[in-house]
Amino acid sequence: MTSATVSLSAAEARRIALRAQGFLGAPDRKGGVRGVLRHLGAVQLDTISVLARSHELIPYARLGAVGRPAVEASYWSGNHAFEYWSHAACILPIEEWPHFAFRRRARRAKGHRWHVLADKERSTKTVLDRLRADGPLTSTELGGAKNGGEWFEWSETKIAVEWLLDIGEVVCTERRGWKRVYDLPERAVPDALLHDELSDTECLRRLVTLAGQSLGVGTRSDIADYHRLKNDQFDAVIADSGLVPVEVEGWGRPAWADPAALAAPARGRHRTTLLSPFDSLIWERPRTERIFGFTHRLEAYVPKPRRIHGYFAMPLLAGGLLQGRVDPGREGTTLVARQLSLTSPAAARPMAEALREAASWVGCDAIRVDRAQSPAEAAAVTAELAAL
Repeated sequence: MTSATVSLSAAEARRIALRAQGFLGAPDRKGGVRGVLRHLGAVQLDTISVLARSHELIPYARLGAVGRPAVEASYWSGNHAFEYWSHAACILPIEEWPHFAFRRRARRAKGHRWHVLADKERSTKTVLDRLRADGPLTSTELGGAKNGGEWFEWSETKIAVEWLLDIGEVVCTERRGWKRVYDLPERAVPDALLHDELSDTECLRRLVTLAGQSLGVGTRSDIADYHRLKNDQFDAVIADSGLVPVEVEGWGRPAWADPAALAAPARGRHRTTLLSPFDSLIWERPRTERIFGFTHRLEAYVPKPRRIHGYFAMPLLAGGLLQGRVDPGREGTTLVARQLSLTSPAAARPMAEALREAASWVGCDAIRVDRAQSPAEAAAVTAELAAL
């Protein structure tokens, strides 16, 4: 006989999600950036850099202005992390290397990526020989990333090294000037972790469990999406994942929670901060709308005349709610709020606090509001900035 399903109010589920993502309660400053990475299980990388690149904004939002050198050193020194395909291109804790064996096997079985090598055997051998002799190296150092044609046309070397990355014969050990730095697994992955012995089922079970812990509570689509698993992969392992079935008020669909998240009420101080659009708290749009009643879209790839909130609008998290957004920029040492909007007049103060902290992230000593949803909002945030 099974026990009754745990029922959660919408507010309880929201607080559980915030605590799981590091936004409720005292931040783990002792664990630092590496602690954030382990806690989240994955930190997404992206080419866009406005205030900073997204993988920097993730720890800033949770820990404050820890600084770019500390962030980069935490991710990439001492073989603590590697880059691979998770939710997208992500920085992952090195201890999760064995649990992506299922994906490496699937890529190998496919036989190629979307770029096809003209001479796979020769090209891959050339890359491996060079890395063995001179690595770690970028694709440029390996012989060039482009083939001399259009910007998106990769060279044979670049295709080869990315294929080797896909199947685990090469590891990305860091980003240098935003270029991937490749090395051999035997140099980058600790011996105890350097194996692909786990079955697909064992890998999937671990990633579903990890996603449930990182989210706190989620539906099938929430949890599967965290590491880009398929629904049938989730279904195959959820019963043995250790996650607990729950009912959440207003969700209208089955959900599961991390049992540790249910063990004690989610209480503590709410973080006031700006969120990268690539923050794992808001990765999945339907989840963001379900939990926060807030619709957010990245408009970086929307033609400028059609943008509503700006190129890189960052949601404002305050009091456990999403209370507005701002499209930031930098002019020298001035942080510029190119465009902002608030969900209510009461959000002016937390927006000013979040802007002030964001300025500290990137070494800005002044803040200017250029444009807002209304003149009253611009005036209110400007006044609050002056009062801080």
